[in-house]
Amino acid sequence: MKFAFLSVTYAGQFYKGPALSLVEQIRKARALGFDGVSIETKRPVASPLDLTRQDRQAIKAAAAAEGVELCAIESMSNFASPLMEERENNLAMMRLVIDLASDLEVRTVKVFAAWPGVVNDEDETAFYAPYEKGNYYRSLYPADLRRWRRAVSGLRESADYAQDRGVTLALQNHAPVLRPGYEDTLAMMREVDRPNIGLCLDAPLFHERQSDDYIREAVRACSPHILLTHFGAWNFSEGTGGAIVQQPAPSVGGPINYRVFLEELQRSGYEGYLVSEYCLPCVRDHQIAGIADIDQANVQALTYLKRLVPAPQIA
Repeated sequence: MKFAFLSVTYAGQFYKGPALSLVEQIRKARALGFDGVSIETKRPVASPLDLTRQDRQAIKAAAAAEGVELCAIESMSNFASPLMEERENNLAMMRLVIDLASDLEVRTVKVFAAWPGVVNDEDETAFYAPYEKGNYYRSLYPADLRRWRRAVSGLRESADYAQDRGVTLALQNHAPVLRPGYEDTLAMMREVDRPNIGLCLDAPLFHERQSDDYIREAVRACSPHILLTHFGAWNFSEGTGGAIVQQPAPSVGGPINYRVFLEELQRSGYEGYLVSEYCLPCVRDHQIAGIADIDQANVQALTYLKRLVPAPQIA
C-alpha cells in the first residue's frame, strides 16, 4: 500500500493561511514522506477551468521530478438534483474533470453520487452545505428512489465518456443518497453496470459501524472493486512517550477501526493508495490554526497508519 494526501488539505479552506498550488503540494508531499497526491478538482487549487495546458505540463513535470505519483483525480459530482440544468452542469463538469485526468495521465477519477457542496466565501473557514446524512435502516420512499435513479443515470453517462479516455471512476461511499456503510455504494456500482466503475471505500463513512465483523464484511464484499480509500488526518495526537494515538472521529464519536480495515485490505491484495485528507476546520485553542498544524496532523496520521501496515517481507 502507498500513501498520498488529498489536495483539499492545503487549499486554504480549513486553516489560516494561503492555498498551496499543486506544484507546491507535490513538493510538500515529498517533504512529509508521502508517495503521492490526489487532486480535488475545485478552486482555488485545481479547477479544470483554471489549469492551462502549460499548468498541466508543469504539474506532471514536478511530480516526475519529485518522484511523487498523481494517484487520483477527485471530482465534486452531484447527479441527483431534480433540476435538469444542474444535472447537465454536473455532466459538463465531469467531462472537464475526465479530460484533466487524461491530460495528467491519471487513470482513476473519484465520483460522488451527490456531493452537497462546500461554502467557503462568507466565513473565516469553509463549512459544508447542510444535507441529510441518513442512516442504514431508513426506509426508502419514492423521492429517494427518484434521486437514486438520477444518480445512476449520471454515473452511466460519465462512465461512458471516461471509457473513451481510458479512465475508471471510483464511486465513494459518501452521503447523501448513499446511506452510511458499504451496501448502497456497492449496489449503485452494480446498477451502473459499466466495466470502468469501481469503489472508493472509506472506513470513516461507516459511521458508528466500526465493529471488527462489519469492517471485515465490508472489505470482503467490496474487495474486487476497491480502487481508492481515504483516512482523516483530523483526529490524531501525540500521547504518552511520543506515541501517536487516535482521538474520537467526528462522524463516529469514537475511534475508526483502521487496524481491521487495513488488515482486510492487505488480505484482499489491495495495493492502491491510502489518501489522507484534512477537510474540517483546523482549530487549536479555539482559534483557526495555521499551515504548520496541518503539516503536524498529516505527519501524525501518516505515522499512525504506516504503523498498521507491516513492511513487505524479503524472501
